[in-house]
Amino acid sequence: MSRSPFAAPTGQNATTRPIPGTLGVQQSGDKAERRTLVVGRGISVQGTVQDAERLVVEGTVEANMLQAKELYVAQGGVLRGEVEVEDAELAGEIDGTLTVKGNLTVRATGRLIGKTRCKRLQVEEGGQISGHLEMILDSAGPGAEKAKFTVTDREKSPAV
Repeated sequence: MSRSPFAAPTGQNATTRPIPGTLGVQQSGDKAERRTLVVGRGISVQGTVQDAERLVVEGTVEANMLQAKELYVAQGGVLRGEVEVEDAELAGEIDGTLTVKGNLTVRATGRLIGKTRCKRLQVEEGGQISGHLEMILDSAGPGAEKAKFTVTDREKSPAV
């Protein structure tokens, strides 16, 4: 049973393979050298996370401010606090303020509570969003408007 978020060592027998929590990106060679923080199941972390290129949450993280390039919250993982990332995939729970400058994917087991800003959103059937949702639109000028939504139904989240 191997669920390691790290790529296989490079060498003659190294193969390119998908890594859990990498937003579907194939990892091998130099790409595997990225700074990765993994909070495993049963582990709780509190504080500020900086300089992590990829964060994988399988346990619990309570962050005053979390900045990373990629975020993956696994099923059963919980993230509370203020988060700013480039891309995020959610199969667990986020409760707080989330800003995603790129793609946000809420899986069927994912639950998003609080204030969320993102550029692109994908919600699988069963994924839950509750709170304030703001879409970041490409600015066409200083008067460009942002799409805003308030989601109050926790039982059924519309596919956006």
